[in-house]
Amino acid sequence: MSAYDYDLFVIGGGSGGVRAARLAGAKGKRVALAEQYRMGGTCVIRGCVPKKLFVYASAYAESFEDAKGFGWSVGETKFDWAKLVAAKNREISRLEGLYRKGLENSHVTIYESRAVFVDAHTLELTATGKRVTAEKVLIATGGKPHLHDLPGRDLCISSNEVFDLPKLPKSLVIVGGGYIAVEFANVFHGLGVDTTLVYRGEMILRHFDGDLRRLLQEMMEAKGIRILCNTNVSQVARQAGRLAVTLDNGTEMMADEVLLATGRTPDTSGLGLEAAGVRTDRAGAVIVDDYMQTSVAHIWAVGDVINRVQLTPVAIHEAMCFLKTAFENTPTKPDHDLIATAVFSQPELGTVGLSEEEAVQKYAHVEIYRALFRPMRNTVSGRDEQMLTKLVVDGDSRIVLGAHILGPDAGEMAQLLGIALRGRLTKDVFDATMALHPTAAEELVTMYQPNYRYRNGKREERA
Repeated sequence: MSAYDYDLFVIGGGSGGVRAARLAGAKGKRVALAEQYRMGGTCVIRGCVPKKLFVYASAYAESFEDAKGFGWSVGETKFDWAKLVAAKNREISRLEGLYRKGLENSHVTIYESRAVFVDAHTLELTATGKRVTAEKVLIATGGKPHLHDLPGRDLCISSNEVFDLPKLPKSLVIVGGGYIAVEFANVFHGLGVDTTLVYRGEMILRHFDGDLRRLLQEMMEAKGIRILCNTNVSQVARQAGRLAVTLDNGTEMMADEVLLATGRTPDTSGLGLEAAGVRTDRAGAVIVDDYMQTSVAHIWAVGDVINRVQLTPVAIHEAMCFLKTAFENTPTKPDHDLIATAVFSQPELGTVGLSEEEAVQKYAHVEIYRALFRPMRNTVSGRDEQMLTKLVVDGDSRIVLGAHILGPDAGEMAQLLGIALRGRLTKDVFDATMALHPTAAEELVTMYQPNYRYRNGKREERA
């Protein structure tokens, strides 16, 4: 008989924790999982899923406008914020139920409580005070919004609250320039909100390909989203029932809501990690080795809590690697290379592999293939927005190093391009692939000549 109550105890009911618990239970292991809020984690409850639903909702405004060019008379349109919130709540409740059912089917014991380490093998459930022991422990508590020290911070909202506002604001100031800030700026603008984005950097979406960043920012501004770069918010104050936002240049603007979207931090406070001997870094992230093992041999961590790549599929991948390492005697490292990424802006951004800037730093000979064009749907609708397809190629081996798209369904294309890049396909394979016409994706296989190239970091224009 085992000396422990459980073979595995998982702290956190997000995508990574649930996957690990469910599959370990399916292997016949005695598994328990503790979640203090709702099953599904950030992604299902207040992240990817509700965000994508809101993106869909906000896109209808442009669809109604575009329909006129195709002969439709749409008539008067009206948006109901309360109906959207209610529909979103029904969907995430449905998904939460599926997560819970999957755990129950694998005979996982679910504790609706926060779990805190008492020692390296003992955890206390704060909701009841009950203590349990486990041979192995997986920390999968995810992340939380980073709320920087701003005077008036208590008057602002984060991505945790934005999906459940009691009413749609007439005006919104968003602080930040990453994908969360950019996505919400597009969502609320599409829903008719006067939207301003304030970002301390020179241009939105740092670390993305420069072409994508520039074009998306220009398109957002053309829609009417106000973007203030190289600017900080110095304070937020209540004034006449609204919020007065003061910028570092002394300018003041009024808004109904202020959304802080300045990144996310690992959620490790109050877990009792010190009692277990688990080390964290200065940001609070659990320190792990290549196999996600912490400073304590029988304790692992996956997902946002280790602060490597904060994406749901990455947490799930890490959970799968953990299971192989911990229960199948097959030490497996997660592979964080070539992760396809999308920003659900309007237009959408999809990317995989190296940006132009990164490739030039790593390769002596780089070729850039790009096409900027107006999608067919926009020609008839009268919409001026253009689309960008771009390939970054190693000029010596001809291997495609990066693929970048700005336009409709860019995320869907990026997922498929990820397979091509994972297979280390060359540009010659792209060129030999028959185009599917008429599509925007055909540009990816019909860009036969580079627009320009780099040799040893120096740009050379095509003759």
